[in-house]
Amino acid sequence: MDTTLAQLQSYLEARLGQVERALEQYLPIQTERPRQLPSAMRYAVLGGGKRLRPILCGASAEACGASLEPVMPTACALELIHAFSLVHDDLPALDNDTLRRGKPTVWCAYNEAMAILTGDALFAMAFELLAKQAETTPAERVIQVLALVTQAVGVDGMVGGQVEDILSEGSEPTPDGLAYIHLRKTGALIRASVLAGAILAGATPEQLRALDTYSTAIGLAFQIVDDILNETSTPETLGKATQSDRNRGKATYPRLFGLDESWRQAETAIREALQSLADFDERANPLRWLAQYTLLRQR
Repeated sequence: MDTTLAQLQSYLEARLGQVERALEQYLPIQTERPRQLPSAMRYAVLGGGKRLRPILCGASAEACGASLEPVMPTACALELIHAFSLVHDDLPALDNDTLRRGKPTVWCAYNEAMAILTGDALFAMAFELLAKQAETTPAERVIQVLALVTQAVGVDGMVGGQVEDILSEGSEPTPDGLAYIHLRKTGALIRASVLAGAILAGATPEQLRALDTYSTAIGLAFQIVDDILNETSTPETLGKATQSDRNRGKATYPRLFGLDESWRQAETAIREALQSLADFDERANPLRWLAQYTLLRQR
């Protein structure tokens, strides 16, 4: 595990630098007009974040014989969608959070109206970058990815999961209801990130089926660990409020199953993810490291 962690850290440092430079380049620079919006967009995206989704996109492309750079527009689009979801999730009307990545949330740093518009602008820009992918990738692959991503963020994806998350507050969670929320609110965009990189790299149907299993499993494990960290970590370590899920009566794995059983279910999901990569060679090692990182992360 120590060797895996060292390999992962080296890999993440290199890929994180690539993604940060690309985001810096793609995001608009503040000019005279429009006021505040470019600044708020950069505040929401830059200066923190694990960049898990773009890195997964690149790692999946690598596993299928390509690399991160050719899929960078899509990788960054996925990060902008993730940032948009966080900006809106933090709003008073939703989770009413004041801390994100160790700094004031966008609505606190600017104001509520600007936070709403910032999220809107990030979401729109994501699709601009998805379209930009067609400059270097066959159009039929880009169209597949566009359909995949729109489904992942829509009614039966991230937004639908967030709606169920809000409407479930204060009620007794059920296994089916909890799985519905987690597989959509968090898991859908993680799945799309993995499959997008593979599609753009020209993956075979067999590879896509295996990566579908992998991505669904790590998406579920990631959110289970998120639930556990919200319950057990500190704001200083996590970079955002802790025990907020319990205070709001949210449907979480620790609330339904307890901490020990939640860990067991996360570990089971990661074993499934790793087994799904059995037919991939060493080019898929970053995906294997990232799966194990899901259980090791502290934030």
